[in-house]
Amino acid sequence: MKTYATLIILFNTLFLAGQSSKDPAIVDYFTDNGFGAAVKTMQHPAGEYYKGVTYVCFQGPLEDAWVAAYNHATNKWSGPFKAGVSKLGKTPGDKIDNHGKPAMIIDNEGYIHIVFGGHGGMPEHGPNTLGNTHKGDMIHVVSQKPQDISRWEVLDNIPPFGTYNQFVKMDNGDIYLFYRHGAHRSNWVYQKSTNNGRSFEQEVSILKHKIQDDNPGIHDSWYCWFTKGQGEEIIMTYNYHVCKDLNHDGERQNCYYMVMNTNDYTWRNVKGEVLTVPVTKAHADKMTLVVDTENKWTTRGTVRLDQAGNPHLTYNEGEHMGLKHGGPRQVKYYRWTGQMWDGGYDTNLPVSAVGDILISSPTEVNLLLDGRGEVAWWHTTNGGQSFTKGEVLIRQEKTNFAITSWLRNAHPNARVVAVGKIGSSDFRKMYLLGDEGPVKRLKAEADKLDD
Repeated sequence: MKTYATLIILFNTLFLAGQSSKDPAIVDYFTDNGFGAAVKTMQHPAGEYYKGVTYVCFQGPLEDAWVAAYNHATNKWSGPFKAGVSKLGKTPGDKIDNHGKPAMIIDNEGYIHIVFGGHGGMPEHGPNTLGNTHKGDMIHVVSQKPQDISRWEVLDNIPPFGTYNQFVKMDNGDIYLFYRHGAHRSNWVYQKSTNNGRSFEQEVSILKHKIQDDNPGIHDSWYCWFTKGQGEEIIMTYNYHVCKDLNHDGERQNCYYMVMNTNDYTWRNVKGEVLTVPVTKAHADKMTLVVDTENKWTTRGTVRLDQAGNPHLTYNEGEHMGLKHGGPRQVKYYRWTGQMWDGGYDTNLPVSAVGDILISSPTEVNLLLDGRGEVAWWHTTNGGQSFTKGEVLIRQEKTNFAITSWLRNAHPNARVVAVGKIGSSDFRKMYLLGDEGPVKRLKAEADKLDD
């Protein structure tokens, strides 16, 4: 007991001093039981800073939802605890699905909500009137007590037909749950809750899945990312998936942007022109296109607003190279100047990296990007014409990092969750990263798999 108390004192002293420690009893990760692609920018927020504590969620063993919490005043971790059981990941020998990663929001009463486990739902769930099915079951759990991650209960108030679950919470406490209502050939929808997530209104379609009129072997499909904009607005960026009947692959094209006014539920483009929803491919190309990538393949990114309310966004672009999922894709950055989309310059931004955007001014922008061996800042002071590499938050050789988008209301010392892949194991170390680097923990607490 005396030795353990000594370690606690050493840990607190080193963290408060902002120092890194080579003491083997202290580690950079908060747990080692992340599983597969445990976090990503898509399913978000993956955590929230609330009343002095950063709460985070991730995909753990058997693809279940797990939660941990870090108290910034006491420098103490709690958890991780299993928050819910996914129907994915339970068939021995199956490839890890990874679509059911959790997203988190904290309601106005302090209860923690997590949605996870979906990859379109299954036929046994009944007819999916807004799309097709695949597997999994989108599940909603809530903490039994406010700010308590140790005990959870299921709220049966959302459809099973969902994947890519994303929360947006407005200033008045309304909670919006966005997701694709099924597998590839499904509408993107949202559901709204006005009572702290205890019930949700009927699904509202935003983007429409549609079989192409002149080519019935191709279905129009989408990948989207949503976040809060100014005031009562929600903003989104998205790309188009060419969903083929024959020789299906990962071809995705273009980059788009649009905005919802939550007062009257209208959608408009960046010029303020009202859109017809659900938006079709033809309407998106005409009204919301940021860039036409032609024969180049894309991956959707994230979007944020500057002080003038103008959007800045990223996506990844590359040649398909005849590969099923395309070749390496360069990070591309665009911003709306008030009159036009400006960006796409030939910069030294990394390939096959993703992250999020922190804006200092309309021309001074910071990207936090993951990658092989490190997570680092990239800075521009000329509106994206060039970028320079900045501070490295974590660097480890032979580790491939992937990060979340910003945690909600993120503390500067706890901006994102990162997962680190080393070797061939399906288990991953999980990190909480901020301006002072990784938030440290006692190795005896972090090594969950040794329990």
